[in-house]
Amino acid sequence: MSRSPLYERVESVLAGDIADGSLLPETQLPSEDGLVERFKVSRTTVRKAIQNLVERGLVEVRRGKGTFVTQPKITQELTELTGFVEDMQALGRTATARLLDKRIVAADDTVARHLALAPGMLVVRLRRVRLADGVAMSFDETYLPREIGEKVAENDLEAEPVFALLENKYDTPLVEAEYKLEATAADPVAAQALQVPAGSPIFLIERTSYTTGNRPVDYERLHYRGDLIRFVTRLARRPRAPVQTGGA
Repeated sequence: MSRSPLYERVESVLAGDIADGSLLPETQLPSEDGLVERFKVSRTTVRKAIQNLVERGLVEVRRGKGTFVTQPKITQELTELTGFVEDMQALGRTATARLLDKRIVAADDTVARHLALAPGMLVVRLRRVRLADGVAMSFDETYLPREIGEKVAENDLEAEPVFALLENKYDTPLVEAEYKLEATAADPVAAQALQVPAGSPIFLIERTSYTTGNRPVDYERLHYRGDLIRFVTRLARRPRAPVQTGGA
């Protein structure tokens, strides 16, 4: 006979139902009364089990609606310069893209600064939605200097990643990049592209990629759905200086 607390047994069964697909993402869990009846336990036990599932990120309580199975988050490491397709392939996901727009625009102050251009110079802007297993994960705005950007824009950007085109077709190796990541709210453009309500939590990454000679060649604003992804990295501690002992 199991000696584990009743709430742990309820939690374990529900977590198992989620893991094996019996309870799919966005599925509503039975009501509290329904769970009490199913497991023959008290309301307190059910509430504790649900609380633990919430803390594990497996379900979420939506006020006035009920408890729902969450979409599993993708965990992406920030340890090297990679593109979306490479990231998803590494996670066993199928990456696709939907091209929303490609056009020549005047670089505003921010774009010009990141691409080391004068404000107002013409650049190529690409807007795409990136999907993993058919689910929209990010809305990407990519800015490229006009000369290389016009070449890139001639390709099928729903099938060919920009990084691969730069490196393999246009002999522009990507050496390093500067990342800036912040939590923010989806503006109307990003929200519409990601099919979420305006104001939804998103991660905004600004990434400037450099080719040889420390020349910026690709500036991106990547809007990732905050409910579907988490970012992790590994940090090394700087060696400490030797402690000086008493003087002569």
